[in-house]
Amino acid sequence: MINYSTLVKKWAGQLSLYEQAEAQALIEWLLEHHLGLRRVDMMRFLEEKDLPKALRDDFERLKTGEPIQQILGRAPFYGREFQVSRDTLIPRNETEELVHLIIKENPKPGLKILDIGTGTGCIPITLFLEMNEAEVYGLDVSASALAIAQKNGKALKAKVNWIQLDILKEEIPIQDLDILVSNPPYIPEKGKAKMHSNVLDFEPELALFVPDEDPLLFYRRIAELGKKALKPKGKLYFEIHEDYGKEVQDLLLQKGYTEVKVIQDLNGKDRMVFGQF
Repeated sequence: MINYSTLVKKWAGQLSLYEQAEAQALIEWLLEHHLGLRRVDMMRFLEEKDLPKALRDDFERLKTGEPIQQILGRAPFYGREFQVSRDTLIPRNETEELVHLIIKENPKPGLKILDIGTGTGCIPITLFLEMNEAEVYGLDVSASALAIAQKNGKALKAKVNWIQLDILKEEIPIQDLDILVSNPPYIPEKGKAKMHSNVLDFEPELALFVPDEDPLLFYRRIAELGKKALKPKGKLYFEIHEDYGKEVQDLLLQKGYTEVKVIQDLNGKDRMVFGQF
């Protein structure tokens, strides 16, 4: 017999890709998913040999570096669960901060909002559910990602208008936006060397990387599109690479945006840029 705490520590010790605390949290997440066991079950004893095959199979996948969110097919975001796949980025805490900022700064009802590079749809779905009578759109170049976003919107009862479009080649088919938001690809190709395999091997490169010679490619294009799509005094919100806050700020100022500012995340890193046109 083995108790819950011992099992967590034993299995966490086999997750060499992760720090110990994170490894234990992942094992606890896996056990809760398969067995309904949580930290409050610390005193419960188990026969390790009797653990279900599905749990053992998922543990083997976890040991390869596959993100637990993709193993389970879902990820938390702003108090809700979103379906994920290898065609979408896994929603992250920093993006929750971006969404929270938009909600906090825009209490007016009936705002018209577009999210570019929507992935799972976590940004527009959350904005629709948390804001007052917002008219919300989510755009992505990937049909597979949009299929996931549509499923999430339906499951969470969010009315979002989905658009498949390549913004590098096409214009935005929406005008008079109050808010344009985007968490676009922003990691230079050279950054791959510093990234863990659990991101590189399991999340879509299309949504992650930009050419080394033009890391602001998407910010520049979206800023240009925003000049045509935003209402007067319309707002632009970006999530950014922590190394490019000043560059994105300067870019927006050059494009004619005002009130431009770089905003740090809870870890003190440059993470968001705001501008008004």
